[in-house]
Amino acid sequence: MSVPATAPKRSLVERFLSAAERVGNALPHPATLFLLAALSVVALSEIASWFHLQVIHPATGDVVRPVSLFTIAGLHRIITSAVTNFTGFAPLGTVLVAMIGIGVAEGSGLIGTALRLLVLSAPARLLTPIIVLAGVMSNTGGEVGYVLLVPLAAMIFQAAGRHPIAGLAAAFAGVSGGYSANLLLGTLDPLIAGLTEEAARIVDPAYTVNPACNYYFLAASVFVITAVGTFVTERLVVPRLGNYEGSAATGAIEDLTADERRGLRYTLYAALALTAVILVGILPSGGFLREIQTDSVLRSPFLRGIVFFIFLGGTVLGIAYGVGARTIKNDADVVNGMGSALETLGVYLVLVFFAAQFVAYFNWTNLGLIFAVEGAEFLRESGLSDIPLFLSFIVLSAAINLAMGSASAKWAIMAPVFVPMLMLLNYSPEFTQLTYRIGDSVTNIISPMMSYFALIVAFMQKYEPKAGIGTVIATMLPYTVAFWLVWSAMLIVWMLLGLPVGPGAGLHLPGS
Repeated sequence: MSVPATAPKRSLVERFLSAAERVGNALPHPATLFLLAALSVVALSEIASWFHLQVIHPATGDVVRPVSLFTIAGLHRIITSAVTNFTGFAPLGTVLVAMIGIGVAEGSGLIGTALRLLVLSAPARLLTPIIVLAGVMSNTGGEVGYVLLVPLAAMIFQAAGRHPIAGLAAAFAGVSGGYSANLLLGTLDPLIAGLTEEAARIVDPAYTVNPACNYYFLAASVFVITAVGTFVTERLVVPRLGNYEGSAATGAIEDLTADERRGLRYTLYAALALTAVILVGILPSGGFLREIQTDSVLRSPFLRGIVFFIFLGGTVLGIAYGVGARTIKNDADVVNGMGSALETLGVYLVLVFFAAQFVAYFNWTNLGLIFAVEGAEFLRESGLSDIPLFLSFIVLSAAINLAMGSASAKWAIMAPVFVPMLMLLNYSPEFTQLTYRIGDSVTNIISPMMSYFALIVAFMQKYEPKAGIGTVIATMLPYTVAFWLVWSAMLIVWMLLGLPVGPGAGLHLPGS
């Protein structure tokens, strides 16, 4: 009589991630979540008014009470302000403008060719760090790294006689696990900064957040993430995978064509010319890109208008490449590239509409300010401060990321609560944003809710037909742990030294 085989006992981590996957799949679409959240704010505003809640505004000393939207006047405000809530939502314009420029660079083929050149020109011993670095840098062009670099890295590793899944893992770790780190600003920077600014204005209506506000920390993180990603790949992932014995054919990695090389030369000339113009405007005293009144660089149109320069750079370099590579024949090709980028934002625009209503209602009702004051008082009494406080916030952000994959959607919910709360504890919105971005990035690579996770599973199945979600998670979990530990340690050092996290952005509020 045969004894039925028993399923292998799953580890605690596997059971936790399976539960997170089930919970995440059961959640409605993020746009629906924002609609429900907005309706909940209306209901909560009425309930809060019943209990006559009130707090003292820490800056003005005024008494702050909840404002109910569950009234005729509230209904009128909801109806008449729906359009302006949407069009005035800070992240909307910045993302649209930036994506127009990025669309030209991507549509012309510049981004794809630049990534191929970067990984194909790497010496054999530098193959892994170059792939991780390319993954990190690919975020400047949005999410092109997922669909281009990840499968290309697997092909390159296989062609070099190494396990293709190791190359796939290294690229995925850079693209997704190192999502916030970059030497250049990308489309996520103005988006996240806009949400932070909206939240900061709950406490200070005049507060502004620069899209480059986390640049110092995140630029330094590029080298840290590249080193850690390389170490994990070579010391943990490669030994675990062993030798590749699959049947997948080695894909041919095509070298750059003559047209593509000419396009890159044209891009280099355009980049040098654009950089020279910017430097002439920034470096000398009285430069045309400095602030007129104070001659300041920190408050200059260049930094405050960085979204325009992302647009300008993407457009100019994309056109230069397209002319050289002959992928752009006329102005219609340029416009079509811009349009193609915006076509991908349809669902995002729907999400923003409901997110804008939620944020507006949260502000109108004073609930955000009341929660912030009460939450700050709770944090004071809890005894958590400085390093333990922000390490806890990283863990919270990382945990939420397992059930909700969109970085902007999560921050749109979390920012109105945590940014004002921590402002009242004298921490800058920029530093709170940075801490969130660390937590949001490290669990991307093990989150089934991440929008490209299914695509990664499909890529992996090319080399391991039986691979599934568990295979991806088991392969990528060492990166998550390593990135979390090292990034947290880096944050601790940054806090102990009191270093600014970006231009004009310290750990604490200005003047403190």
